[in-house]
Amino acid sequence: MSLLGRDFHSSLDDGSKSLLERNSNVTAENVHPAEEASGLSRMQTLIHLLKCNIGTGLLGLPLAMKNAGLLVGPISLLGIGVLTVHCMVILLNCAHHLSQRWQKTFVNYGEAMMYSLETCPNAWLRTHSAWGRYTVSFLLITTQLGFCSVYFMFMADNLQQMVEEAHMTSNNCQPRKFLVLAPILDIRFYMLTILPFLMLLVFIQNLKLLSIFSSLANITTLGSMALIFEYIVQEIPDPSNLPLMASWKTFLLFFGTAIFTFEGVGMVLPLKNQMRDPQQFPFVLYLGMSLVITLYICLGTLGYMKFGSSTQASITLNLPNCWPYQSVKLLYSIGIFFTYALQFHVPADIILPFAVSQVSQPSSSPAWTWSSPLWAL
Repeated sequence: MSLLGRDFHSSLDDGSKSLLERNSNVTAENVHPAEEASGLSRMQTLIHLLKCNIGTGLLGLPLAMKNAGLLVGPISLLGIGVLTVHCMVILLNCAHHLSQRWQKTFVNYGEAMMYSLETCPNAWLRTHSAWGRYTVSFLLITTQLGFCSVYFMFMADNLQQMVEEAHMTSNNCQPRKFLVLAPILDIRFYMLTILPFLMLLVFIQNLKLLSIFSSLANITTLGSMALIFEYIVQEIPDPSNLPLMASWKTFLLFFGTAIFTFEGVGMVLPLKNQMRDPQQFPFVLYLGMSLVITLYICLGTLGYMKFGSSTQASITLNLPNCWPYQSVKLLYSIGIFFTYALQFHVPADIILPFAVSQVSQPSSSPAWTWSSPLWAL
C-alpha cells in the first residue's frame, strides 16, 4: 500500500478503521511479527545507525568550527547533538504510544503524524489527518533524496580529483600547495561512471542484507578517519591565536553545516521497526549517537586547530597531495557509496509502492508489488 496513494477519513468519533488497517501489504517500516525472528540484531542496528549518521557533512566540520569559534563551536555542536537525540527519543516514545493505542505492531513516520492528528481535539485536524501524513512523507522524500544528491556529487568530485591529480601525486607528504587545475573531463562523466553501480546497489532494500554493506562502509570510513586523525594530531599550532567566538553572521553557516551533519534522523523508525528486539533500540541509539557526537566534536575541533584560517570546505582539501592521504578520498568515497543505499531506503519505501500501485497489471499475470523478490533482496 502506498503512503501517498489514497485518501481516507477517519476520526475518533466514528471509530472507523484507517486505510492502513484495511490493507495488509508490508513495507520496510512495518514488519510482520512473524518476521521478527529474522530481524536486525543490536550490532547490525548499531552499524546502520553509525553509518547513516557519518556522511559527507563530517568532513566539513573543521570549517564549521572556524565559522563558530574554537569555544562556541564544540559547545554548540554538543548542544545540537543532545537536542537531536532528545527529539529522536520523543519520536520513538510517540510512535510506541500510538502503536499501542491503535493496536498496531509498528507505525512509521507518516502514520505517527496521522494518528497524532486523529487524537487531537481540533475537529478540522482530525478530518484532514491524512494530509499530515502526506506532508511528512513529502518532507522525508525531499530530505533523503537531498542527502543522496550530495553523496552522488561527493563521489563524482572525489573521483575527478583523484584521477586528474594523479600525475601530481607523490610519496612525499608535504603540506598541500593549493593549485587551480583545469578539469580534463566534465564532472558529469564521472557521475555517469558511478551511476550504473548505484542503480544496482539500491535494488537491495532489506536492511539485514544492507548491514553487510554498512559494515564495509564503516571499515573504509574508519580507515579514512584513522589517516585523517594521524595527520591532524601532528604538530598542532598554538591555538591561542584562534578566536573563541566568531561573528554571528558566520555562525549561521556553522548551524547549517551542523544540522546537515546529523543526517540519520530519517532512519530511526525503520531501524527500530526492523529490530529483532525493538525494546533494546534506546540503548543502541544512546550508544551510537554518543560515539557519533564525540567523533564530530573531535574531528571538527582538531581539524580547525591544525589548519586554522586555512581550513577548507572539506578537510580532505587540506591533506597533503601524496598517495597515503589521497587514499582517504578513495576510502571515504567507498563508504559513502555503500551508505547511499541506506539513505535511499526511506524515499524508495515511500515512492515505489505508490508508483507500482498505479501501474495496471494484466489479469493473467501476477501483480508486481514492493514485496516481490527483486525488491525484497
